[in-house]
Amino acid sequence: MSSDSTDSPFEDARSERDAAPQYVLPLVVHLEKPAPPTRTDALETAARAVLAMLSDERSLGEGEWAQAVRDWQDARIRKVVRRARGAEWRRASALPGLTVTGPDRTEEDRSAAEVRVFPPVPLDGWPKELAKLQVSGTELDDPRPPPAPDLTGPVLWLNPQLDMSAGKAMAQAGHGAQLAWWELSEADRKAWREAGFALAVRTADVQQWLRLTGSGLPLVRDAGFTEIAAGSATVVADHPALRR
Repeated sequence: MSSDSTDSPFEDARSERDAAPQYVLPLVVHLEKPAPPTRTDALETAARAVLAMLSDERSLGEGEWAQAVRDWQDARIRKVVRRARGAEWRRASALPGLTVTGPDRTEEDRSAAEVRVFPPVPLDGWPKELAKLQVSGTELDDPRPPPAPDLTGPVLWLNPQLDMSAGKAMAQAGHGAQLAWWELSEADRKAWREAGFALAVRTADVQQWLRLTGSGLPLVRDAGFTEIAAGSATVVADHPALRR
């Protein structure tokens, strides 16, 4: 399924999805003031967390999370990233969900990213432990430019012309990963899962972005709920199995 379809879960145009009950996928990033993760690590870990939720046996078939995942995917695909530290993170971690951790960091004063993803919840029905967490202020940086990505593997390319907070960009990276997942064959999904959902998130340069958006690869267009204008192209999901 592509975000450019006439019934896209991301597009700003009205569709049948708007009449369905609306759900949101909560993601919580662990942010301790002394040692925050790098921005790129957080974005990549958030995307992998979304894939972990989509592929978990509890999200499939008759699994305990499956109905919530189906209801969420039948409506608008919303993801909200909140931040937690200390006791907030411990309380969030006690709720049903999955924690995905980025690679160990070698940079001074940086920790590996930790993102916990929870089964979808009604838009106005967040658990109290998550509802009180802050959305704004999720600002992260990269102390140095990330290395060039491995182009033989999946890369989620961000629009270089958009200015997004780390939390917004994490959600958009998750959207891109989800679109790629939907379009993959079962064999390719299995291979990606067995590889630990290896992926890179990078910002394209302007000319590269123009080529990518015309490539036929999955393209996320934001519905415009927060930060950026409705219809903005945010991410191209470049998975080797989807290149034409």
